[in-house]
Amino acid sequence: MKFLDSYFHLSEKGTNVRTEIIAGITTFLAMAYILGVNPMILSDAGMDIESVFTATALSAAVASIIMGILANYPVALAAGMGVNALFAYTICGAMGYSWEAALAAVFLSGVVFVVVSITGVRKMIIDAIPVQLKLAIGAGIGFFIAFVGLKNAAIIIANESTFVGIGNFSDPTVLLSIFGILVTIACVVKKVPAAVFVGLIVTAIVGVILGVAGFENMPVLGGVFSFDFKLNAAGAFMNGFTELFANPFNAIVVIFSFLFVDFFDTAGTLVAVGTEVGLVNQKGELEGAEKALLADSIGTVFGAVIGTSTVTSFVESSSGVQVGGKTGLTAVTTGVLFLLSMLISPLILGLITNAVTAPALVVVGVMMARQMKGIDWDNMIYAVSAFVTIISMILTYSISNGIAFGFVAYTVAMISAGKAKEIHPTVWALMVIFVLYFASPYLSF
Repeated sequence: MKFLDSYFHLSEKGTNVRTEIIAGITTFLAMAYILGVNPMILSDAGMDIESVFTATALSAAVASIIMGILANYPVALAAGMGVNALFAYTICGAMGYSWEAALAAVFLSGVVFVVVSITGVRKMIIDAIPVQLKLAIGAGIGFFIAFVGLKNAAIIIANESTFVGIGNFSDPTVLLSIFGILVTIACVVKKVPAAVFVGLIVTAIVGVILGVAGFENMPVLGGVFSFDFKLNAAGAFMNGFTELFANPFNAIVVIFSFLFVDFFDTAGTLVAVGTEVGLVNQKGELEGAEKALLADSIGTVFGAVIGTSTVTSFVESSSGVQVGGKTGLTAVTTGVLFLLSMLISPLILGLITNAVTAPALVVVGVMMARQMKGIDWDNMIYAVSAFVTIISMILTYSISNGIAFGFVAYTVAMISAGKAKEIHPTVWALMVIFVLYFASPYLSF
């Protein structure tokens, strides 16, 4: 215990081993839904669901432990929501890349993130992107993944006349999804600890009961323990480079999209959690941010190598902070629990269906969409660029397109307002890349 106290500076930060372990358990429960949701989403990209489960749990374990040991932050990591939708439905879906090529892009974005974290370029990039665009992209991703959840649950279906329409509400699986959404919303509103996870579990249990009663396509209780850990996609990213760079402009956009979403999602989470535990100094700077960003980027690289989408810091870590977590021991505890969760993969995978994961997608989407409140809607430059970003993500079913259209709209609006000189050179560079991306004759949707 003395070693832990000394290494993590527990006494200095006013905490102890017991408090940190409880905080780590709390954070794990708040994040555990990703063990079911991420494999389900990436399976839509053609990946093996059991392999993705192992990669999700293992990457979360390794990244969280690295964060705790290297940065001493009470921040846990896992395959990120939003960016996994970008992987499955935009890169592999709309753009037609294989999952191997998408993993190659994730790997490269992680490498770039490592370089950014250790060279000090971080501040330059953060300063270059308008805050309003960052907020719009975050909110847009929230709407996008909520739409994915509603579509996967068949609450929203295709319609020849109106493109989208309402599903069959007499279908038991659709009704289970609706029930799950309502239960999860109730848990969030009542501020139930680990609300999204609780909603997922309640939905799964009700689904199992319905399955026993004779309803089809419901969650099932399979085995409990397994020591057969599949990592079929480990190293597969190496096979995707040729396909990824067949069109250089597309490749740049794909890599940038992964990097952008991960970078600012991580930065936002670190600032939010860091503020709660007193890691922000009088200048407003996050102490030890470089180490935390490095841990995050290492997690992304490791995740791509073993076969999962971008690993990022989870804002759910704040749940652990709220019960007293202040050091990296919280993150290490969460990491160990993710490692142990690999042993019960048959139980988790048997319970996970689209009907069970849809409520998590919808409610997490609501949480992300709250970023819209920070957008200055009275300023037409920001209003137009934010609106274009959000609506484009949903209607083109592509996070990358939303980011690209948003940057183009922002640049055009700034020029129209006579503020071209205020546009950062980095934004100009991205504008050129996005225009070439849309103009590419090889692009197909």
